[in-house]
Amino acid sequence: MEQIKKKGEISASMMCSDLVDLKETIRIFEEEGVEHLHIDMMDGNFVPNFGLGVDYVRGLRKLTDIPLDLHLMIKDPEYKLQWIGIKETDIVSIHYESSFQVQRVLDWLVPFGCKRFLAINPATPINSLEEVLDYIDGINLLMVNPGFAGQKIVPSTMRKAQKVADLLKREHREDITIEVDGNITPENARKLRSIGASIFVAGTSAIFKGNVNEYKNNIDMFRKMII
Repeated sequence: MEQIKKKGEISASMMCSDLVDLKETIRIFEEEGVEHLHIDMMDGNFVPNFGLGVDYVRGLRKLTDIPLDLHLMIKDPEYKLQWIGIKETDIVSIHYESSFQVQRVLDWLVPFGCKRFLAINPATPINSLEEVLDYIDGINLLMVNPGFAGQKIVPSTMRKAQKVADLLKREHREDITIEVDGNITPENARKLRSIGASIFVAGTSAIFKGNVNEYKNNIDMFRKMII
């Protein structure tokens, strides 16, 4: 199979946004063509934190048509999918570590028509992906341990990203998207882009630096790293 070169896309991490400036932030993202809004949904069980919830998702949809990138850091997501209001334009990432029936959860996402991504934590071996490649559209590769913004990258995840890219090439599944999430600085984004990542979760290390008036310039600088 000929190698597929996907466009580099930004998924803005909304956990890092300031609610006071939310409308202005969304306006800038729309003007700058930000491709996705990354929503970290946490239950305080799978990860030791509570994140953005269902009401936040509903409110955000009233403000913008930018597709959502729903990262479900929740235990047993198969019992909660119907609460979220998933749309066909969404990406939905469920964690390999969050359920004993991963294929079933991915199957239950099919009726929603969304893109199905499998997220894996830094310590989860990549061979966990081999049996689910036929069920997914993408892999959300966590570069930090999930639950909190502002962490530093786990160094071994750079090597892991290369192993994931090699696995997809070996299995002739380069159609599967690689998303990277956690401490995605412009420099880390450049390195990961060269490996084969195409969706970059951009938070406090990238576009949410300074005040809202600086976001446009931050986005422009970040885009140069993911061409």
